Amino acid sequence: MNNGDEKKERVLIAIGGNATHPTRRPGTVEQQIEFAVKTGKALLPILEMDNHLIITHGNGPVVGKILMRQVMSSEVVPPMTMDVCVAHSQGGIAYLLMQNLENALRAVDNSRHVVCLLTQVEIDPDDPAFNNPTKPVGFFYSEEEAKDVHNKLGWHMAEDSGRGWRYMVPSPKPKHIVDISLVETIANSGAVVIAGGGGGIPVIRNSDGTRKGVEAVIDKDLTSALMANVMQIDTMLILTAIDAVRIHYGTEQEQTLGEVSCAELEKLHAAGEFSDGSMGPKVEAAINFIHGGGTRAVIAHLEDAVSALQGKCGTQVVR
Repeated sequence: MNNGDEKKERVLIAIGGNATHPTRRPGTVEQQIEFAVKTGKALLPILEMDNHLIITHGNGPVVGKILMRQVMSSEVVPPMTMDVCVAHSQGGIAYLLMQNLENALRAVDNSRHVVCLLTQVEIDPDDPAFNNPTKPVGFFYSEEEAKDVHNKLGWHMAEDSGRGWRYMVPSPKPKHIVDISLVETIANSGAVVIAGGGGGIPVIRNSDGTRKGVEAVIDKDLTSALMANVMQIDTMLILTAIDAVRIHYGTEQEQTLGEVSCAELEKLHAAGEFSDGSMGPKVEAAINFIHGGGTRAVIAHLEDAVSALQGKCGTQVVR
């Protein structure tokens, strides 16, 4: 899929939840706006380029707060299903990003538009992940609190790395980005498109073509890689709170990866260098993107976005 001006660089930027919500602060709306403003400033030089630009984002802290509200109000307000919670977080986060990216553009007299698109992502109803819910979502609870939440809401609760008990949900692989052609059309118009937030709203497709939401969370970096491949994106930037990928992390042999071939990164991933709870999904997304036809995947810090795109920093994954 690529019906636009092929001379323009095609870039997808996947920004982590840290770019939209503070991890160690209450996360008020004012603080979320503050983070969105910083994101706008960091991405402004890329927003000003004559390119086709897609932006995806995480939703971890925000969807966790939505779930906490449900726990606290479950006896008064009927709880929402996980797909609806993801949709709520997707819309709220994209709204703040859209507004503040446009504000950054207007501050330099640039009239480029930013559009957010509520995005459904189809998954396989027979995905093995449904038999093994391992994706932790939301807040930490004591064992007693976890039992109470399970009894009230029926959530599958499990202990998470000695840090407390959390709500565990299935994390199936993305199969199809619903309305991907619309994302393409908007990008070709020149607007920046925000789509696929939080990995997308998880849905399955019935035999009659209708869709329905399911209780799951899709990894946003894997969705980003799939979207980038379908749209024949040249470069995918995965921007997070870490400046590069490291191997032998936390040991005397710790080493930062600069430019690395996809084959070498794949070997390191297979050897267990990257944990599932942190860098693993980002590395897997980079590998998937290159295998799917991508030219270059970059994992870098949000504030280094421009230099990372220029190949000057971060982990540069190449063929």
